[in-house]
Amino acid sequence: MKRVILIATMLASLPMLSQAASRGAGCGVGAVLFDGQTGTVPHVLAATTNGSLFDTVSMTFGIMGCDTSVSITASADEFLKDNIDKVARDMSSGQGESLETLANLLRIDDADKSRFFSATQKNFGRIFSREDISSIEVLETLAGVMKEDVTLSKYFS
Repeated sequence: MKRVILIATMLASLPMLSQAASRGAGCGVGAVLFDGQTGTVPHVLAATTNGSLFDTVSMTFGIMGCDTSVSITASADEFLKDNIDKVARDMSSGQGESLETLANLLRIDDADKSRFFSATQKNFGRIFSREDISSIEVLETLAGVMKEDVTLSKYFS
C-alpha cells in the first residue's frame, strides 16, 4: 500500500517538478543549497526543497535570494505563453477567465478591469496582429495600448 501511495504521489508531482526543473529553483533554501549545480537532478531537488515551508518563509522575509518586489511581468509572459490562444479568444470577446487572469497578473485594479477588457477587445487586431505572434510581442503591444488610455496608463508610471 505504501508503494502505491508513493508512486501516485510521484506521478502527481511530475508536472510541477518538470516545470520547476526547466525554469530553475529560483530563490529559497533549495536555490542556496544547490547553488552552482547543473542538471535535472539538482534542479528537481532544489525545487522540491523550495516546495516546503522554507520557500514561503524565504519569500515572506525577503531572504535567500527571494525578492517579492520584482515585477511579475515574467509571470504574465509565462501565462501568456501557455494560454495565448485562450487569451486571444477572450480578448476578441472582451471577457473570459484567461483575460481575467492576465489582468490579475498585470495587477489591474478591479475598478479598471472593465476598461482593460474593453481596450483589449477594441484593439484586438492590433494586439494579435498576426497568427504566429509571440507572447512578448503581445505584451509589448498591450503595454502600448494601455499607455494610450488615460485610465490604464497609470500602470506604467
